[in-house]
Amino acid sequence: MPNFNYTALNQAGKKIHGNHNASSITEVIEMLKRKNYIPIEINQNKSKSRDISIFDSFSRVTTKDLAVFCRQFQVMLNAGVPIVNSLDILKHQTEKKKFVEIIEDLYEQVQKGSTFSEALLNHKNVFPEIMISMVEAGEVSGNLDIIMERLSVHFEKEFKIENKVKGAMIYPIILLIAVISVVSFLLVFVMPTFIGMFEGSGVELPKLTQLLLSISDFLRSKWYVVFGAIALVVIIYKRLMKEENLRIKRDKLKLRLPIIKNVQIKVASSRFTRTLSTLISSGVELMKSIEIVSRVTGNAYIATTLVEVKEDLRKGGTLSEPLERRGIFPPMIPAMVNIGEESGAIDEVLDKTANFYDEEVETAINKMTTMLEPIMIVIMAVVVGFVVIAMMLPMFDMVQTVQ
Repeated sequence: MPNFNYTALNQAGKKIHGNHNASSITEVIEMLKRKNYIPIEINQNKSKSRDISIFDSFSRVTTKDLAVFCRQFQVMLNAGVPIVNSLDILKHQTEKKKFVEIIEDLYEQVQKGSTFSEALLNHKNVFPEIMISMVEAGEVSGNLDIIMERLSVHFEKEFKIENKVKGAMIYPIILLIAVISVVSFLLVFVMPTFIGMFEGSGVELPKLTQLLLSISDFLRSKWYVVFGAIALVVIIYKRLMKEENLRIKRDKLKLRLPIIKNVQIKVASSRFTRTLSTLISSGVELMKSIEIVSRVTGNAYIATTLVEVKEDLRKGGTLSEPLERRGIFPPMIPAMVNIGEESGAIDEVLDKTANFYDEEVETAINKMTTMLEPIMIVIMAVVVGFVVIAMMLPMFDMVQTVQ
């Protein structure tokens, strides 16, 4: 278990120093709070074997990192630790080198007189707009600790959604790799040896076998062309997807594809309701909230439609009306928004709706995986069977010739 050195103030205002074994910095802060101490500085004792790897400097700051950051920040603010001291503690607690450098910069900017939200804005490629806007609202209202708690819950749920979607794609990807590997092995290594036996016997190879043999020769002699073509397709696709119109068309198609559309809609619905609920409950103005939400749904077509919803809202009326008219979400969402508007508790209603769609996402993913599994197995069987039949056809011809 890690060991932490701490400096804190007791009830008499005297500095005390000590160390404590705990699984995280949060436990140390909780221990100090129970003793009515105010934490000033907490540092983890790290052995040389736990030095941060140089490769960490290239790693991305993930949603999980943001969730942990917000959770620890909230605990320290709630314990009465100033923002500057909290950042100083967090930069020693964080193990990812890139994130450490970012927190150090936040610490320096706040020390120089910038607000926390202004410091975050300088790293908007790392900290999402929802976090910057909510921190700004928290600074104005004076409840930054509550805001950080809401953010930590938001990022934790977002991380779970991301994990569910990624986990659902693992099995189809493994099957696809298996198909490509098996077929490549048969064509490159097995087929030339197998066919060589029949060429010596004078048997004319069937057209299908000749076709696969040509493919085999091409893969063995010009394999670099195949890899080059794949790389070229990936590069062209990425460049094309930089065009907003093409991204919108692609994401609109995703909402219509039979197998994946249900997951796409449920994930977007979950993100929309949860993010909008978090922003509104934190005091962010509705128009700005809609603008922020449009950038976190993960679908360019829905994002564009939400911008249109915002323009409709600017002209007057309620949010539920343009949502229902545009039809980008299931009917339940505009209906629940309408209930929230009438009751004056739209943030609470949206939060309950988000919890419902979190469960719906898991159900939709399970259904998608269940449907993809047999489809991928059939495709694998057909492709491998096609290659095997092409290899076996000369054998049948040779038997007929002998007879």
